[in-house]
Amino acid sequence: MLEIHKLGAIDIGSNAVRLLVSTVTKPEHKPTNFKKTSLVRIPIRLGADVFINGKISDENYARMLEAMQTYKHLINLHKVTKFRACATSAMRDASNGEELKNEVFQKTGIDIEIINGKDEAAIIAATDLHSLINDDSTYLYVDVGGGSTELTVFSKGKTISSKSFKIGTVRLLNNLVTETDWNEFKQWIQSRLSGFTKVNLIGSGGNINNIFKNSGKKAGKPLSYFYLSSYYQLLNSLTYEERISELQLNEDRADVIIPATKIYLTAMKYSKAKSVYVPKIGLVDGIIKSIYNENKKS
Repeated sequence: MLEIHKLGAIDIGSNAVRLLVSTVTKPEHKPTNFKKTSLVRIPIRLGADVFINGKISDENYARMLEAMQTYKHLINLHKVTKFRACATSAMRDASNGEELKNEVFQKTGIDIEIINGKDEAAIIAATDLHSLINDDSTYLYVDVGGGSTELTVFSKGKTISSKSFKIGTVRLLNNLVTETDWNEFKQWIQSRLSGFTKVNLIGSGGNINNIFKNSGKKAGKPLSYFYLSSYYQLLNSLTYEERISELQLNEDRADVIIPATKIYLTAMKYSKAKSVYVPKIGLVDGIIKSIYNENKKS
């Protein structure tokens, strides 16, 4: 007998708010399949408020609320049986984060979980990542967001260590990442990977997905450090307008892609990784998987 469920995931990030609707099919005596039915992304950039002024502005809250109302309609139209909404760096740093979370619940029925960096890294690690990595290899998984970057070390198929850093694309755009932040980032990578001779990077996030798409590489093939470094130089050589017109980047992508690439290159440098794999998974995928795993337990 074939079981079919629709699950929903909302990621309220520092740069954008996403909704993923996934169709989960479970054929009898066969592996469960997760298919992305719908993915909607709205660039609200909550982090631009929070990281500078400490709170979410009325204007961006109004946009976020409208996005949540729209997502609730879509969840109902898709007949989603269960969904989960998680907010990350911007809302957990906002002085009015809890207040707005309660207002959203009252007006939409969506109960937002404001998760910490450790939970965020754990949810991301719960994706299908383990099916993509070799059991005899070591990987540094780097998920770059607007407000934070989550690092996870995998070796021989197991999670060794993970940590969230307040180094994100929106923070970098606003010069809010200190030398101390970078030193902690570098030292953590070096200390956790000490003794491992060969490390590959796994990159996730909208920016690295965009770079991979433009590279023309086939799915499953990695990007080299040389390619990423050359692309970084190209990005820096173009104006914001040229990145939109010549590279066909969205307006909200054309600025954050530069600091994002810097983060990936820094992680590659200090892990001594020569290539980065881009499996196109992120927090929303992890949220879907967490709902599915919770349903299995119950």
